[in-house]
Amino acid sequence: MSIIKPSIKPSEAEVEILQILWDEQPCSVRRVHEAIADSKDVGYTTILKQLQRMQDKGLVTREQGEGKAFLYTASQPEGQTQSKLLGRLMKTAFRGDVNELVMHALGDASASGEDLEAIKDFIAQIESKGDA
Repeated sequence: MSIIKPSIKPSEAEVEILQILWDEQPCSVRRVHEAIADSKDVGYTTILKQLQRMQDKGLVTREQGEGKAFLYTASQPEGQTQSKLLGRLMKTAFRGDVNELVMHALGDASASGEDLEAIKDFIAQIESKGDA
């Protein structure tokens, strides 16, 4: 199993493929292509090439499936990749300022009452861990 290099962070197109894999892995190229083709015009060979590049980068692994098909699996869990992407965003777009990131996210999003309650509960959990 290949290990993702710490410096490798997936592009937007790679994240789109990873999201499919996290939901349905292992997946064939055909399945990934079908899922992406539902929302945009993209060729089968484009998806194949992207998955091959992702394998070279250590973002996915592949195993032999039925016949000539290969099955692809994400190398890292979704949460781990999300943390890396969030860290990159916070460092580059918000200069490491967590407060700016959160305020910007909440200001641009249409958070429901349920969302805000969940956020308050999460903050309370963080605060209680600090008191322990």
